[in-house]
Amino acid sequence: MALFPFGRKAAPSASGSAALEHFLDGFSIEVMPRTAEKVEDFRALLPAGTRVYIAHIEGTPIEDMVATAKRLREEGFEPMPHFPARIIKDKATLTDWVARYQGEAAVKQALMLAGGVAQPHGDYHSSMQLLESGAFNGFERLHVAGHPEGNKDIDLDGTDKMVMEAALWKQAFSERTDAKMAMATQFCFDAGPVIRWVDGLREAGVNLPVHIGVAGPAKLQTLIKFAIACGVGPSLKVLQKRAMDVSKLLLPYEPDEFLTQLAEHKAANPDFGIEAVHFFPLGGIKTNAEWTQRHGQRPVSAAA
Repeated sequence: MALFPFGRKAAPSASGSAALEHFLDGFSIEVMPRTAEKVEDFRALLPAGTRVYIAHIEGTPIEDMVATAKRLREEGFEPMPHFPARIIKDKATLTDWVARYQGEAAVKQALMLAGGVAQPHGDYHSSMQLLESGAFNGFERLHVAGHPEGNKDIDLDGTDKMVMEAALWKQAFSERTDAKMAMATQFCFDAGPVIRWVDGLREAGVNLPVHIGVAGPAKLQTLIKFAIACGVGPSLKVLQKRAMDVSKLLLPYEPDEFLTQLAEHKAANPDFGIEAVHFFPLGGIKTNAEWTQRHGQRPVSAAA
């Protein structure tokens, strides 16, 4: 019996399988200030207390980032802004950003990452430097980036040597901080490689919980465009294979099969390292949220 039934499409019920519904509990989602502005009320879309990452794209004013975090806090959610090392000029800028987030939005969680620019704008070039800066002392939760399919910007030779060295450093840092840490990953489409990567982390001595990145429902063409731009590697073949099927080409992609496979693996292996699901709402926040609602995740307004 094959572990992963790639040849057939799972057919979950309207509310999803029990394993999938449980697997989605505590999911997070990502927004940008400009996409958040289009949402009238997050309480109509997300469960109370949902962690909402705020992506900091180069050129976005810090005032817009902080205003988005403040709004999310006021609506009952947990804002987690990105801190991309390579767009932060210096220690003064970093401490100013942290002070604004804490003072105006009571931010106590942050995602550290190198950032998507080739040349650093200032003193920082890695998430490890941010962690060592001391600027996040007192934060309750610090997340770092994970790369299930490697990162060619870091390992130019196509291996995962430097990525794994960084993961081991972050593991060691987690053992000397009071903050809860986890590894949030880029989005993937193929469960098999993800499972092997998560198990490989454990074998290498990296015990950070994994928050697996998932592309929310979107047009297939949109996903392929983002996958290529973001460097998604082996699992891109899953989308390309789907694109070759004329019967599926015009249908929107939904992550049911990918997540059901991970959920069932987690149910059968409770110690498996994935702790939560993190959504990239590439087809829109509302579309993504409605998909989670169909799989048992009740928004604030429904709960009320």
